[in-house]
Amino acid sequence: MDSHKKEDCIFCKVIEGKMNADIVFENDSIIAFRDMNPQAPVHILIIPKKHIPMVSECDNSDAGILGEIFIRAKEIAAEQDLPEGYRLVLNNGKSAGQEIFHLHVHLLGGRRMTWPPG
Repeated sequence: MDSHKKEDCIFCKVIEGKMNADIVFENDSIIAFRDMNPQAPVHILIIPKKHIPMVSECDNSDAGILGEIFIRAKEIAAEQDLPEGYRLVLNNGKSAGQEIFHLHVHLLGGRRMTWPPG
């Protein structure tokens, strides 16, 4: 069963260096790494280092980090050579498909995306 607790969070383990990841970007507030189960040729997860279980648990103090995630997504997409476009996905809760309860944005690219997504 998924946990919302920081001590059980696999993304927190990546941040702490206790779990290996193919990191493509890191600074003091966010980290981005390749998804271990990619759904597209480019599939990168962009997460805050602060443990926020999901969007619905954000508050005004998280506005800066949320903005930074999207600005960095644009930069990472450019570095990954995705000139034709890319998709950003953010799931909130089990019914939306969230499996790991640490807020994360999926950056997907390198293939044609379809709509509706699911």
